[in-house]
Amino acid sequence: MDRPLVAFARDYADGETTGRHAHPRAQLIYGLRGVMRIATDRAAFVVPAGRALWVPAEEPHAVTIVGEVAMRALFLRADAAAAGPPGVAVLATTPLFRELILAACEEPLEWDVSGRGGHLAALLLDEIGRAKALPFGVPEVRDPRLRRLAEALRTDPASPLGLEDWAARVGASPRTLSRLFRGETGLSFAAWRQNLRLTEASALLAGGMPPARAAAAVGYASASAFGAAFRAAFGTTPGNV
Repeated sequence: MDRPLVAFARDYADGETTGRHAHPRAQLIYGLRGVMRIATDRAAFVVPAGRALWVPAEEPHAVTIVGEVAMRALFLRADAAAAGPPGVAVLATTPLFRELILAACEEPLEWDVSGRGGHLAALLLDEIGRAKALPFGVPEVRDPRLRRLAEALRTDPASPLGLEDWAARVGASPRTLSRLFRGETGLSFAAWRQNLRLTEASALLAGGMPPARAAAAVGYASASAFGAAFRAAFGTTPGNV
């Protein structure tokens, strides 16, 4: 449609997946409930309800649904997409941002440029430009040894194994694994693992798991240590997810 943005609403069942695809327009993906796992070539993202994911035009991605998800999306023309970040990012959403997305979904596809639809679009672009990016993404790895390690930790984020233990399991020296993590993700192994644990914890919290149980499920020995790490990473407490 010849509009700066077009809204789309669809509900998904638990376990549904879109498969890897891309759109000619930039996309803002928002969930009213449930959790979305979104994989790109460079990172994997967990998007709890009440957060949004910005996906630039032509960016390949795949969405997997966790729980029943009410997805609301905006597709933005190239000129309007300039309001968003240059890369894929999870965005914080204010109450105003949320209501604007819902209101846009009620507009016809060919909304009145000089009427309510035009006003909503202008406010949405302003909110997109103001939105704070959140670190809900985990950089992907490419080396086969790192991929085996990463998949094992995604299956069991609470695993206490250190880099030396993983080195023996995947067939590389600790020094090699450390160098590969830095080179491929820009993070140390410890920082990457913490990123993974906190991101996985956010999905558990969004699904209704109490903070203390979520902390234990991803490998934190105490709820207080988990809470401090969560606040440092996401700027909010686990109980507010």
